Amino acid sequence: MQKILNYISLVDKALKNTASKKEPTALYEPIAYTLNLGGKRIRPALLLLANDLFGGKDEIALNSALAIEVFHNFTLVHDDIMDQAPLRRGQQSVYKKWNTNVAILSGDVMLIQAIQLLNKDNNSSLSEVLEVFNTSAVQVCEGQQFDMDFENSTTVSIDDYLTMIELKTAVLLGCSLKIGAILGNAQKEDADHIYEFGKNLGIAFQLMDDVLDLYGDPKKVGKRTGGDVISNKKTYLLLKAQELATGKTAKDLDFCLTSTVLDDKTKVEKVTAIFNELKIKQLTIDEMNLFYNTAISHLDSVDAPTEKKQVFENFAKSLMNREN
Repeated sequence: MQKILNYISLVDKALKNTASKKEPTALYEPIAYTLNLGGKRIRPALLLLANDLFGGKDEIALNSALAIEVFHNFTLVHDDIMDQAPLRRGQQSVYKKWNTNVAILSGDVMLIQAIQLLNKDNNSSLSEVLEVFNTSAVQVCEGQQFDMDFENSTTVSIDDYLTMIELKTAVLLGCSLKIGAILGNAQKEDADHIYEFGKNLGIAFQLMDDVLDLYGDPKKVGKRTGGDVISNKKTYLLLKAQELATGKTAKDLDFCLTSTVLDDKTKVEKVTAIFNELKIKQLTIDEMNLFYNTAISHLDSVDAPTEKKQVFENFAKSLMNREN
């Protein structure tokens, strides 16, 4: 894990230069603000780690790592507008601190900056790197649209949900690893395996997030217990419960989702009881483990030194055994 922490530190320092203020201030200050809000920096660190896995040099891959982080933060700036989310990482979101127009335009520049950073490497792999990045960027937008469509849909299936989290969350993790592999001159088969490792791990990560929202320790998770239940958010847990519930249980679940008289605490308690009756937590963990094991299988298939691959497996284990 120390190597990942070192890469996170490297990315943090480099981002401070990327986010240096320019004119017009109203355009660039929100970008600096966003990139300085923090974040785990997992995606760029994994890009650098994948590059190292195949013998690449850090200095060749750093700009691409920064590009991934700038792009990720661009999506958050625009997501906050769409979700009307007033806070991001405990601070005011850009649209709230400035206004919607500023957030849209600053976000647009961040997307362009991400592409500029990818172009800085300008090596024989540039065309391939841009193809992977552009494909994933479009998929992230598709995932966001599916997520918004789900808010007003009554026919969302579990397969629909898994596709949405794959596009919205998981593909960018896979993209980061694959670009790192490409820059490290990995063989195509190995680059594909490391992509699948990241994508499947990303899906497993989101399923664990669904579980922790309701069953995690709020002090460790850092958010209110049952927030997804309170907002009727379509998660794997809810969709699985709707699939399995019959008779009185189905009616009770529907009442919880449509009632205007239940207070939040009671609603969470009732829905949790229904989930427990249907063993939804364990079923979600079982599904999560399927994706996790698929990820590890792809990692095992990568032709690289075992000790170097162990860093990725240790990271995957830490991601799946978390409450924050």
